[in-house]
Amino acid sequence: MSVFNRNSKRTIVKIDEFIDTIDLGILVFREGIRSYIKGDLEAFSTHLNKVDQLEAIADRLQREIENEMITYSILPQHREDVVKLIEELDEIMDGIKSSMYEFDIEIPEIPASLHEIMINLNEASANAAEELLPAVRAYFRAPHTVREKLLKVYYFESETDKIAYRIKRKIFHEMHDIDLAHKAHMRYIIHHIEKISDLAQTGADLLSAMSVKLII
Repeated sequence: MSVFNRNSKRTIVKIDEFIDTIDLGILVFREGIRSYIKGDLEAFSTHLNKVDQLEAIADRLQREIENEMITYSILPQHREDVVKLIEELDEIMDGIKSSMYEFDIEIPEIPASLHEIMINLNEASANAAEELLPAVRAYFRAPHTVREKLLKVYYFESETDKIAYRIKRKIFHEMHDIDLAHKAHMRYIIHHIEKISDLAQTGADLLSAMSVKLII
């Protein structure tokens, strides 16, 4: 079963463009945070500017998609769900922008001994969000495949939690050469990286429930 009616070509194109924009945002997040951790602040600044542009594009597309749905391009019984899904995806983009700006504003000092594991955390969190997007595309084309595609989202979200736990335990139990304020700041920054995988999980939960409605 499809959520679209016969007059929805423009809406399909805009949804694809919106998902592509979120995908680029995740890539910029991945590379931007990696650049910061490695000390390449010039590259980080470039990625930060790119996130601003992508977030503006995503917001515009979100409004256009919602307006398109008012013209009945999506079947009435599915409009509310699709609006919620688009909002959840936009939350990921907003979370990416917010997280990167926290790095820009607070300039966290990340000890060299944590660089590798922090990059691993960043990769896992970005992967969770990235794996959500094929499932979103499947919802509009092959809803019976959605739930199996979401398995990787949950896997990478769990990996993000595990890595974050190991980092925080290392900071508070082993790194006696840094003061408590620095440790607390690191915990706060870790939370902002973790947040992207949490948003992906929220989107996956919603999408899973939505897909059931289409295949029952």
